[in-house]
Amino acid sequence: MADRSAQPARDRRVQRTQRLLARALIDLTLEKGYAAVSIRDITARAEVGYATFFRHYPDKDALLLDALEVFIDALVQRLQMRPEADADAEGTLIFDYVAEHSELCRVLLASPAREALLQRAREIGLASALRQEALAPPGAIPPEIAAHHLVTASISLIQWWLEQGMPYPPATMGRVYAELIVRPARRALAAAS
Repeated sequence: MADRSAQPARDRRVQRTQRLLARALIDLTLEKGYAAVSIRDITARAEVGYATFFRHYPDKDALLLDALEVFIDALVQRLQMRPEADADAEGTLIFDYVAEHSELCRVLLASPAREALLQRAREIGLASALRQEALAPPGAIPPEIAAHHLVTASISLIQWWLEQGMPYPPATMGRVYAELIVRPARRALAAAS
């Protein structure tokens, strides 16, 4: 998939169709498993023409990847729109967002393409983190290593939380995120400068 930031805004009808297809894929996957879901199932549930599906996606894996990218883009936008907040508030925002989209996240984690999807999430998160840290002074820790650590640790924490059935509320996970990931990384970067 191409970088969304380079793509023109999608037409509302296209967005609506893609949302309907993604919702159908998520619901059907939760009902009967990803492997059992056919494109005909998806289009019937979404009430979209079979041929219309192929105007948007070559297969259901591409639909799932697009759903992941839309999810991450929206999360990144939320993070960028917030006023400068402390790490706890940032973490709470992240975990609130994941909780709101937990069905999609469960489907992504149960997908046969799980590793490829997680890799794509890391790539998008890393690009975003490096853009945000572009003005940080260079230090002993290269920015790409710091960004990689923040992104992979965050994804692992989110993955653990979802796999455990979200046993703690988003605010608690926000504090865990801040204490285990963000504050230690910031201290290391400050010490290296």
